[in-house]
Amino acid sequence: MSGKTPQKHLKADPMRPPFPLKDIALQSGLSLATVDRALHGRGHVAKATGLRIEAAIAELERQYAEARIGGRRLVIDVVMETPQRFSNAVRAAFEAELPGMRPASLSARFHVAETMEERDLLAILKRIRRRGSHGVVVKVPSTPAIAEMAAELMDSGIPVVTLVTDLPATVRQGYVGMDNRVAGATAAYLLARMAGPAAGKVLVTLSSARFSGEEERQRGFRDALGRDAPHLGIVTISEGFGVDRTTERLVKAALVADPEIRAVYSIGGGNRAILRAFAEERRRIDVFAAHDLDADNRALLAEGRLTFVIHHDLRQDARSACQMVMAHHRMLPRDFQVAPSRVAIATPHEGM
Repeated sequence: MSGKTPQKHLKADPMRPPFPLKDIALQSGLSLATVDRALHGRGHVAKATGLRIEAAIAELERQYAEARIGGRRLVIDVVMETPQRFSNAVRAAFEAELPGMRPASLSARFHVAETMEERDLLAILKRIRRRGSHGVVVKVPSTPAIAEMAAELMDSGIPVVTLVTDLPATVRQGYVGMDNRVAGATAAYLLARMAGPAAGKVLVTLSSARFSGEEERQRGFRDALGRDAPHLGIVTISEGFGVDRTTERLVKAALVADPEIRAVYSIGGGNRAILRAFAEERRRIDVFAAHDLDADNRALLAEGRLTFVIHHDLRQDARSACQMVMAHHRMLPRDFQVAPSRVAIATPHEGM
């Protein structure tokens, strides 16, 4: 074996080099004469030399592709039905991540409200489809009509990414957020050990049963608590939408109806309202588990009024959502995948 390989094995067209020879020489670290001889088929080149030239051309192709799309601007729409404290945290996460996204330049339009009728959400999504968008990130209830609208967006070439709470996999590009069932099971594991052996009940609060992510958290919590602490029962309230006024009213009604409640797993938020309701009913909370490290919960942790908070990195979620949109537009590999965000635990020391 001579260690030589004919020029024909190079991917470049021997009659027309794909880039200036000096660029290929600079990228490959070879002399201009060697590159010229190899690309124009003047004699044989060593196999290693041919591979270096091929690698240099591939790298130049990547750089030129990035240069072509580097100036392209993508606009995404973020649609959320959620308490303002959480929408503020999500907005801050996107605004922190967007300036660093590459290879394209991204900006976001936000459409948020604490509560929305289904018809209002559908109207927003229809306007986005009509006006056009490079991608839609949604935190919305999982209803048949909204799933159908998401499918229409996808059919129109607008990728849909779900955030924190999901829609059927067939109507969206992907999901970003933590594994909600694991999050609920983690909350149960910790709460069971902190609550001790005394009998009692845990008040589980949902913002709305329409959000599949909250239902997943509740199921994970219920299953794990049944295994780890069968002496603790569960009382569930829902449809407070994380809004203080309605949440406080629902919690008071639950406390009046059931004197055994002594712990809280707050899935849907409104934690200051929950604390007020317990205080006004002169009831003790042995363990208070909550979700999300928004400004309110950080303050409540620092005050020692929450026992622990389940959270995840919203900036990672924002980054992953943008990457899914870019993958749809062939700026990243089409098979780009993201893993669920890691479930993390914050204690009162986190809030200090």
